[in-house]
Amino acid sequence: MSLAPDFTLPATGGRNVTLSELRGRKLVIYFYPKDNTPGCTNETRDFGALYAEYAAAGCEVFGISRDSIRSHENFKAKLELPFELISDPEEAACEAFGVMKLKNMYGKQVRGIERSTFVIDADGRIAREWRGVKVPGHAADVLAVVQSL
Repeated sequence: MSLAPDFTLPATGGRNVTLSELRGRKLVIYFYPKDNTPGCTNETRDFGALYAEYAAAGCEVFGISRDSIRSHENFKAKLELPFELISDPEEAACEAFGVMKLKNMYGKQVRGIERSTFVIDADGRIAREWRGVKVPGHAADVLAVVQSL
């Protein structure tokens, strides 16, 4: 298991999140392409619905995309999320975790975030990762891994 790359980025709720400062607790960080799109809304809603179980397992959850804090605040309010969303417009965390990919959109190649999730253990190591995530059932699968740590 490799050490999770460190970053400091702005998040909803007026806070900055520095990954290394969260050592000692389990983390789920999921990268998603864009606020208010169907797949991202469903994925984020699923993590929100299971948040109490994540918290009971001693785990904090963060969603990351390239959207602005303002967009994230609106998305968080709309879905009534119990966790913070991190804004990464410069793709610092996206690049560090290797989630930027070329994707086909309407026949054109575009750079975007590959839907990916990382479970980070209390020592700051990546315990499990998922790339090219399919949304249905994913948040529950991630929860099972967190509970097994």
